[in-house]
Amino acid sequence: MTEDESRDLTHVDESGDAQMVDVGSKPDTRRRAVAEGTIHLTASTVEAIRADEVEKGDVLATARIGAIQAVKHTWETIPMCHQIPVTNVDTEFEVAEDAVTLTVAVETTGKTGCEMEALEGVTTGLNVVWDMVKAAEKDEDGQYPETQIEGVRVVSKEKREA
Repeated sequence: MTEDESRDLTHVDESGDAQMVDVGSKPDTRRRAVAEGTIHLTASTVEAIRADEVEKGDVLATARIGAIQAVKHTWETIPMCHQIPVTNVDTEFEVAEDAVTLTVAVETTGKTGCEMEALEGVTTGLNVVWDMVKAAEKDEDGQYPETQIEGVRVVSKEKREA
């Protein structure tokens, strides 16, 4: 790795070794990140979610709790991710005919951003949906031909003075 390349990678030191970024000298700022993703399901499964008829319970309520818990514990699962003071988490589900889209907005006041937390919230929330409906999604061969998580991405990031 050249010196120029290592300067561009904030989690790599001059020797090419992984490191946690020192944010100690950065000022506290208010930050907000929004991420989203979608899980595609069969129409009958989505209808069962809407009608709260999934055997394991209220899918969206459970996924919301999972998403919030994931946001709060991101620093424990992403190597070298700083533990941040999460000040707010908003979750929003959009239920379509054959899909559920989850949007997670995370807010903090601190020295580093919260986009990793928003992404963790989305992926975990969608994984909870999958876990709760997988029995209904299975076809005769024991496969999940229509079930797919996709489009997980950061939608926006904001930073302003605290």
